[in-house]
Amino acid sequence: MHVGMASIFQNPQNADGVSDYTIYQQDMALAFAAEGLGYESVWGVEHHFTDYTMTPDPVQFLAAVGGHSKKIKLGTMVVVLPWNDPMRVAEKISMLDCMSDGRVIFGIGRGLGRVEFEAFKVDMNESRERFVESAEMVLTGLENGYCEYDGKFIKQPRARIRPEPFRSFKNRTYAASVSPESCALMAKLGVGILIIPQKPWEEHAQDLADYSGIFRQVHGVDAPPPYVAGWVCCDKDAGRAEEMARKYIVGYWQSVVKHYEMQSSHFENTKGYEYYKKLNETIEEHGIDGMAQFFMDLQVWGTPEQCYEKIKEIHSRTNCCGFTGVFSYAGMPGDVAMKNLETFAKHVMPELKKLGDRPAFDQDADQAPAFLRAVG
Repeated sequence: MHVGMASIFQNPQNADGVSDYTIYQQDMALAFAAEGLGYESVWGVEHHFTDYTMTPDPVQFLAAVGGHSKKIKLGTMVVVLPWNDPMRVAEKISMLDCMSDGRVIFGIGRGLGRVEFEAFKVDMNESRERFVESAEMVLTGLENGYCEYDGKFIKQPRARIRPEPFRSFKNRTYAASVSPESCALMAKLGVGILIIPQKPWEEHAQDLADYSGIFRQVHGVDAPPPYVAGWVCCDKDAGRAEEMARKYIVGYWQSVVKHYEMQSSHFENTKGYEYYKKLNETIEEHGIDGMAQFFMDLQVWGTPEQCYEKIKEIHSRTNCCGFTGVFSYAGMPGDVAMKNLETFAKHVMPELKKLGDRPAFDQDADQAPAFLRAVG
């Protein structure tokens, strides 16, 4: 199994008066330490305008990590396509891949935060269609060496991507997916699934089974195994680990509810987000505290042995090829976060690397994109 880490730069309500600058120095230190600790990838998220996470450009963040490291892979978790010009996305991803000697794992998504859509002046009701058009243009462009698209929302005259992509992005492109509808969409696009746990694992397993069936029907080959991310609290002392989880994982859940307005009714009237109406109903049924416990139980916390067993159980349900942990969030102090990262690396990671298959992007992949094969 591939093992990575993510820095998300969360500063909830400027926790304890901590500045955004301090959070950046703290989480950059974790990202820069990752390669030396044995992590195989660093991931960056994309969010804007609030303290939920403060990474408006994950590609820029990953460029800094790439320049500080030699081998570690660089994953976007995710580039939110409806908030970005897809031509610029294709250019930036190709540029990062060229600078890092082919280390990019390209994660894409369509976004969920109303505050972000409104500030970018993008109608959430259009997000699914915009995502599909952007994804088709970018993914095709990275293989063809140029972008060209004539859709309802995306109108792109033919333009070359420079620097040219020098490796195919097939088998190293993933999309975040929560709803069953999104899983079906990603299967048709031919990309892997990035699971960010928000619902029972048996539901994720069913979605993956449906996704795999559609993928094989459309593309004639087996779907790549999924990749899983999760929030981690790892400590040798079981009581201390649980205390951390109740403070920080629950704290992160509370930030999710706030940022995404999970107690709001706006999802009921937003096209393409019907699944989240069900989530609203679940929160109403179980209450915020009940859902906080449910979210906490989905994540990875406990002693190193307990953390390993939880990921092993996730693997048994999903056949995931990799796991990325988030180790700093919800106002966690820098020294606590670093110990969390180090403890997991020393005591959990070695056993995880023996578990399951390696993902396609870990294999030697010298395959050039289609346009270079055609001319070369």
